Amino acid sequence: MSSVAVIDYGMGNLHSVAKALEHTGSVDRVIVTSEAERIRSADRVVLPGVGAIRDCMAEIRRLGLDQVVLEVIRNKPFLGVCVGMQALMDFSEENDGTDCLGILPGRVSFFGNSLIDPETGAALKVPHMGWNQVHQEMAHPLWKNIAQDARFYFVHSYYVTPGEDHYLAASTRHGVTFAAALAHENIFAAQFHPEKSQHAGLQLYDNFLRWDGSI
Repeated sequence: MSSVAVIDYGMGNLHSVAKALEHTGSVDRVIVTSEAERIRSADRVVLPGVGAIRDCMAEIRRLGLDQVVLEVIRNKPFLGVCVGMQALMDFSEENDGTDCLGILPGRVSFFGNSLIDPETGAALKVPHMGWNQVHQEMAHPLWKNIAQDARFYFVHSYYVTPGEDHYLAASTRHGVTFAAALAHENIFAAQFHPEKSQHAGLQLYDNFLRWDGSI
C-alpha cells in the first residue's frame, strides 16, 4: 500500500493539495499530518505552503518539523510546493530577512514594487498571479507527459534564484527570469501550484506519486 504525507504546519493549502493527490488515483493513502512518525512512515512527502515565510518557518520550527524534513528528505521522494519550495532555500528577503531550511542553495527575492516588462516597458503586477508558461530546463521524471512551455498557475510576490544552475528544473519569466522548479536527487520543488493547474498540474502530481526518487 503506497502512501504520501502532506505536512501540516497550519500554513499550507493542505486540503486542495490532498484532494489533487487523491484525484490522480496513483496512491492508496494521502495523510495530512504534523505527526513526525506518520511523516516518517509515508512513502513520499509533500511540503506545501502559502503565506509569509517568517510565519511558515516559525511554525515549522515550533512543531519540530524542520528536523523531520531534514530526516525524510535524505531518502524519500520529496516535493515542495510554492512557499514549501522557498522554505528549502538558504534565505528569504521576506519579512526583513528570514533564514530558511538551507537544504538547497539559493535565496528568495522580492519582485519589487515597480516591476517592468523589459521587452514592452509595461508595468507588471505584484504579486505575480495567474497562468504562465513553464520552460523545462532539464529532463526529469516529473515532466513526463507534460509539454514544454505548458502553463501552470502562480501566486507569489517572491521568487527563487538557485545558488547553482544545475538545480534549475524549469524557469518562468515575470519581469525577471526565475526558477519555476528545482530538482536535486530525490527532491523536486515547484513555485507554481500544481493543484490549481488543471491537467498539467494533476499530471505532475501523478508523476510524483509514481516516482522512486531517482533521476
